[in-house]
Amino acid sequence: MLTFGTGNKAVAMAVRDAKPVVVAAYPITPQTEIVEEIANFVTEGSLAARYIPVESEHSSMAACIGAAATGVRTFTATSSHGLVYMCEMMHMSAGARLPIVMANANRALGPGWNIGAEHSDSISMRDTGWLQVYVSTVQEAYDATLMAFRIAEHTDVLLPVMINLDGFLLTHITQTFETVEPGDFIPPIATPHAIDINNPGGYGTLTPGNTHFKFRHDIERGMQASIPVIVETEAEFSRRFGREYHLYEEYRCEDADVVIIAMGTLGKEMEVAVDILREEGTRAGAIRMRWFRPFITPELNGKDVVVIDRDYSFGYGGVLAGELQAKSGCQPFSVIAGLGGQEVTYDDIAEFVRIRRPGTEHWFGVDD
Repeated sequence: MLTFGTGNKAVAMAVRDAKPVVVAAYPITPQTEIVEEIANFVTEGSLAARYIPVESEHSSMAACIGAAATGVRTFTATSSHGLVYMCEMMHMSAGARLPIVMANANRALGPGWNIGAEHSDSISMRDTGWLQVYVSTVQEAYDATLMAFRIAEHTDVLLPVMINLDGFLLTHITQTFETVEPGDFIPPIATPHAIDINNPGGYGTLTPGNTHFKFRHDIERGMQASIPVIVETEAEFSRRFGREYHLYEEYRCEDADVVIIAMGTLGKEMEVAVDILREEGTRAGAIRMRWFRPFITPELNGKDVVVIDRDYSFGYGGVLAGELQAKSGCQPFSVIAGLGGQEVTYDDIAEFVRIRRPGTEHWFGVDD
């Protein structure tokens, strides 16, 4: 069905269509509309879920952990300080191999207090064991949320998945999008280590030094196993519903001498910048990184690389640029731009390419 709505509404409708059994909710700008819309679906009866309004984000993830441990499908949503507040439970959910799905409305961390888009909140969770996907349109927000349940619950993966959408730039923008009837695209959940509530037992959770590393390695095994599962899921989604997705999205990269790389809503701005640069005679291309965890390195083949980070690791640099450099050996021109909702236009991105100096860092608005 073709409809019209915000990125938040698209996520909520995808959750309704995926039919979770438990939804834990705590409001925080700019994701509040997600849990509000889900509450409406539960009230009207279109989603038969246990809706738990909790007192904090930490409790929200704790409720999802308890529910997922019994083998039922679960969902929650958060943003910014709410995400970092639940950090302890983020590690717990991944370590327990619980396929929870969560939407995160990317927002800056304070102080200074700011509700604009920034990736520092989700990037700070990169080592928790959660899969992370970054979307760029309202349609992709809907589609990625549906696919997240299938990916997380796959028995080769059994890890939680976070769908990231830029605060306000996507959460509150209104676009047309198409919903689907998932049918058996999302199979019934079958968590092999679920607790049997009708046959309670005791569990020892202490892992000594001669076994603990095995549990950590098992998380990595699931993370690596998620790559073919993601590829298969996206291919099956395309076959059934006609919309195509890949681990990363390339635009005019075939003959490019320089590629621009970023995540989230900057992806569409990059494409316009590429067209402008091509008209000027610069053979530019763009790569939008969709999956940050697992991290899949694109083929760069000696091209100049301009990376735009909507995040920063103090004392280190732009995180996406650093990861690409470490994995591919490229020497990117690392641009820090868009923090806290700072406006970044396609003209700005084209200028980043014109002034590029490989192996250096540029703070947009500071170094100009």
